[in-house]
Amino acid sequence: MYASRGVLAVATDAGSWVAPATRAIWVPAGSVHEHRAYGATSLHTIGLPASANPLRLHTPAVLCVGPLLRELIIAYTRDPADSSARRERLRLVILDELRDARQEAVHLPTPRDSRLAAVCRLLELNPADQRSLARLGAEVGVSQRTLTRLFAGELGMTFPQWRTQLRLHLALRLLAEGVSVTSTGHRCGWITTSAFVDVFRRHLGYTPGRRRHAGTRAEPGAAVAS
Repeated sequence: MYASRGVLAVATDAGSWVAPATRAIWVPAGSVHEHRAYGATSLHTIGLPASANPLRLHTPAVLCVGPLLRELIIAYTRDPADSSARRERLRLVILDELRDARQEAVHLPTPRDSRLAAVCRLLELNPADQRSLARLGAEVGVSQRTLTRLFAGELGMTFPQWRTQLRLHLALRLLAEGVSVTSTGHRCGWITTSAFVDVFRRHLGYTPGRRRHAGTRAEPGAAVAS
């Protein structure tokens, strides 16, 4: 699933993945999921046989989409009814490109432990909450030590890493919906715009200002949603 314009999010019971126009989301066969578009979105989807798993992944993943893969996806999805040999060749090249596509760590895992879920829920309701893990734990009656262990053992990341992922997910959605870079940074919990820009660039490889102005043209054959 690829949004050549806008932002796409996919959610399963294991977590959520978000992808701007420089990323695509791989959803393996049999994955029960839902997807949602943010902002004016040009959506391209490619269905493959269950046996075609070039990435050998059995959970969703966010993949980097370079210029060649982007154009291949757009060309392949332009006419879904086309059964020509040329379109089949495009599919084979797409599979080759996917095999080399770099995975991006833009996954927000879902907590299962009720104590951990309670703390995560506080931040989901208010991502700008600046309280420490100890203070958040005190509100739900769980020690910082227990929560630290749960973040590492269940989610595979530290509390600051999870909170940053949460904020970046929200930031991508807000930027797609036209919110300014400054307002987005403040709403997501960064004290200054420069701090927001720095974290965004380090995690996603480009600035939020570029993200906000990129991909404004709908591509032929894309499903357009808003």
